[in-house]
Amino acid sequence: MSNTNQSFVSKTILPQLPAPSSEKGVVHWLRKNLLATPKDVVLTILAIAFLAWAIPHIANWLFFQAVWNGTDRTFCATTVQGGTQPDGWSGACWAFVRSKFTIFLVGLYTPDERWRPVIVAILAVLTVGPMMIPSVPRKGLNAILAFIVLPIVSFFLLYGGFGLPVVETQKWGGLMVNLVLCFIAIVVSFPLGILLALGRRSKMPVIRMLCVLFIEVIRGIPLITVLFMASVMLPLFLPQGWTVDKLLRAVVGVSIFTSAYMAEVIRGGLQAVPKGQFEGADSLGLGYWQKMRLIVLPQAIKLVIPGIVNTFIGMFKDTSLVSIISMFDLLGIVRQNFSDANWASAVTPLTGLVFAGFIFWLFCFGMSRYSGFMERHLDTGHKR
Repeated sequence: MSNTNQSFVSKTILPQLPAPSSEKGVVHWLRKNLLATPKDVVLTILAIAFLAWAIPHIANWLFFQAVWNGTDRTFCATTVQGGTQPDGWSGACWAFVRSKFTIFLVGLYTPDERWRPVIVAILAVLTVGPMMIPSVPRKGLNAILAFIVLPIVSFFLLYGGFGLPVVETQKWGGLMVNLVLCFIAIVVSFPLGILLALGRRSKMPVIRMLCVLFIEVIRGIPLITVLFMASVMLPLFLPQGWTVDKLLRAVVGVSIFTSAYMAEVIRGGLQAVPKGQFEGADSLGLGYWQKMRLIVLPQAIKLVIPGIVNTFIGMFKDTSLVSIISMFDLLGIVRQNFSDANWASAVTPLTGLVFAGFIFWLFCFGMSRYSGFMERHLDTGHKR
């Protein structure tokens, strides 16, 4: 029997033996990822030993020995021989976070008007939420509601007007400031970044030069400098008696800074689109804006989703820098409450910082997971 016939018989007639059980499932994964080489084995053992030592200590401090209820710092002190020892703390003082929770969310917003941020949060979920679900229809209408109607309605709800008492932005604070800055910066920086990226690739020298100058100047200075200029230097160039709201200055500074980075991310996507796509659009007789809107930009944006989300994550974390212009975001308001004599203790700062860090991580992790979901949803053949 020839080799060809033997191969045919072995593939079609003889039964195929299953792969060894050790090459499947959890055992295979462990051998491939954790125990592949002697070096991997040593590192895995060290990592397991470290986790076995660290996790019980962390869990005790965070949960089992933590104080969850109380009205002042004395509830968080460890009782030693009938007294309290200020430096001996049993665990996290979550009673501090619980007592200041509302302040951490909305700052010094007028207590009787705190229902207004709640309404804004509900409206944001109802409008932005469906926009993020691909299967929900009427995305055009949804975009108008989320990115045009929602900001206008939210402004009058949060600030006041039309019969609502005015709450000055100086009283705004906490997580609300981070979310407001982040949302407006995303809405402004994304389309502005697209225009800057297109301008940088433009064949018109003046437009290209202006876009390059804007992008390189903004990317060459830190955000804290942009905020400082917007807060301190901008009023010097305004006519006497004119003032610009502090929150508006922060919004403009963060939006401009983010748009410069977004432009470079979008430009990378434009360069990754095959040249044939441009030529195909030209052969169909499409104009420049039709070609970009219908053919090129959808592909470019899909290719750089991780970079876009990474820019948004960095921007969300950078919103904590608004403390330089005396605006107390989540981190700022947490740190400000460390000086509260009723809660001043050795464990209060660490507990507050852990809480703030967890909130930032929660939002950043959520954006990261959504980015992965959109990549999988839009994957139409770019895998290699």
